[in-house]
Amino acid sequence: SSKKDSAAVGSLQEFSEVTVTGDVLPAFDSAANPDPAVGMVAPTLTGKSFTGNVVTTESTGTPLLVLFVAHWCPHCQREVPLLVEWEKSGKMPAGIDVVTVATGTDAANPNYPPSEWLARENFPATWPVMADSTDKVGGEAFGLSGDPYFVLIGADGKVLVRMSGEVPMAELTATILALTG
Repeated sequence: SSKKDSAAVGSLQEFSEVTVTGDVLPAFDSAANPDPAVGMVAPTLTGKSFTGNVVTTESTGTPLLVLFVAHWCPHCQREVPLLVEWEKSGKMPAGIDVVTVATGTDAANPNYPPSEWLARENFPATWPVMADSTDKVGGEAFGLSGDPYFVLIGADGKVLVRMSGEVPMAELTATILALTG
């Protein structure tokens, strides 16, 4: 891990070196129809949580929602509480895993550090959070173009859909159910 990827607040690491295995996805363009990433095998990200635990997006044979959030993003600040309620209320579809990537981290921006922001929001403890690298390797590998950013990956490891911006939880649920059966 390089020195620039080891910024810490207290004993928490706000950045992680992230490795990418596989082909990166093209940049997301919400106007592109169809999305060229749909049907591609998603790359695997491997990094660390704020506490140093290994976090990966490696396929386990279960559909996976990869969520990218930035602490300074006003859309993420509105979306995260909705995601928390979605999980707590039991409205989240069963049989899906979620991995979150805290990306775009910058101490000069509001709501820093992301580890404290997500803790204040009571972000689901069952959802691993990967701290992205300072140069946003994780976000870049998934074609991130705006926050929040959702990538739904099927049980076979292929991209089913990508969405950016504030997504109503009913729409997110319906999309997941429609694409994962």
